[in-house]
Amino acid sequence: MEKPIKILIVEDNVIIADDMQSMLEEIGYEIVGNVIVYEQAEEVLRTTEVDLVLIDIILASDKTGIDLGKHIRANYNIPFIFVTSNSDRATVEKAKVVKPNGYLVKPFEQQDLYTSIEIALSNFNYLDKQGLTEDDVDKPMSNSVLKDSIFVKKQHLYYRINFTDIQFIKADNVYLEVNTVDKKFLVRSPLKDYLEKLPRDKFYRAHKSYIVNVDHIGAVNSKDVMINDKLIPISKEFKEFIISSMNS
Repeated sequence: MEKPIKILIVEDNVIIADDMQSMLEEIGYEIVGNVIVYEQAEEVLRTTEVDLVLIDIILASDKTGIDLGKHIRANYNIPFIFVTSNSDRATVEKAKVVKPNGYLVKPFEQQDLYTSIEIALSNFNYLDKQGLTEDDVDKPMSNSVLKDSIFVKKQHLYYRINFTDIQFIKADNVYLEVNTVDKKFLVRSPLKDYLEKLPRDKFYRAHKSYIVNVDHIGAVNSKDVMINDKLIPISKEFKEFIISSMNS
């Protein structure tokens, strides 16, 4: 099942923080924390599943949002966006050092906030799945959030989908139809490229137009496999692979 993106807000102006929370909840994100100082943010990150953090650079604590960014980079593999009133050169240069996944200057509209989050999640997910960092030098840190799932866009939001819930993926012109246990999502991607983002021990190219999750195969014959009462055509090579796996 799809899960809403879980966001932590770190902002010491409670009026702005509450306004941000209302904006985000209105478009379907889940706010797992709305805190004003570094120490509170550290506690939420330690005890709660978080997908993305929105951080004001100036906080009501000795440690700044930049310090929090450093803490996230060192300990978590999640994206964060600086949300600040400061766009001067010195502040931007300090912020760049910790490689934020976005930089949003106040005041902003709901659409600005949404766009920044969507781009940050999309780029972060792509880099992580390719085994890259933003500078393409360091190896990625251990992935505690995305190791068992992938972001899939539906309408105006990215949802995190567990790999175990994906049953099969069908190519349809320039789009892919990602079929989960109870939902369908359209993704713009070549089938071959999408396969590379999925666990290699579970997902296989069963046909030129299909990827299947072998854990969801309920039956097989000489030409098809059945997943959730749907017959999916298979290639000769995949048929031989399935038969070999059944007999091993």
